[in-house]
Amino acid sequence: MSTKPSDKDVLVVVDVQNDFCGGGALEVRGGEEIVPAVNALIGKFDHVVFTQDWHPPGHGSFASTHNAQMFSAINVSYGIQTLWPNHCVQGTPGSDFHPDLKTTTGELIIRKGFRKEVDSYSAFFENDQLTQTGLKGYLNERGLERVHVCGLAIDFCVAFSAIDAVRCGFESFVVEDACRAIDVDGSLEHAKAMMLKTGVKMAASADYA
Repeated sequence: MSTKPSDKDVLVVVDVQNDFCGGGALEVRGGEEIVPAVNALIGKFDHVVFTQDWHPPGHGSFASTHNAQMFSAINVSYGIQTLWPNHCVQGTPGSDFHPDLKTTTGELIIRKGFRKEVDSYSAFFENDQLTQTGLKGYLNERGLERVHVCGLAIDFCVAFSAIDAVRCGFESFVVEDACRAIDVDGSLEHAKAMMLKTGVKMAASADYA
């Protein structure tokens, strides 16, 4: 693929926040390394949306809330929930965007996971797969048709966002070199398989003129 983004394209930058970068509470290995590539992509798109993990204290996805082991899983009302370290707590430095991320041209910030009982990986739906974030309606109203996703982490929030973009009727791309993975228990391999099965297309930063 080689393309110049048009006024029908939107870049969705997922969770490039301090807690997912080096030294963060839920560090994604090499997370901060993608910032230059993400910034370069931002400069090529007329439409840019950011997502931000935004959890209240004691969120239901935190292992500490359940006195459970980190990265274990529990059954909740909407299915299996992985339990994470406390991260991206509202108003804390860990929830801030990486300081080098160029956010000034962003049209919209979607905050995810602010309901205490429900986690939210996708930019489009909370994890119950019923509650919408409003992004689908926003993109439809703006006449946008193609969604290009980058950020952290490719095997969770990026993948869920890209898959749900297809579900919502958009053409969907993941810019692989502008992402990093948590890769716990084979999650990266599984996420890639699910994205390809769903119709998400894989791209690279060099594909964008």
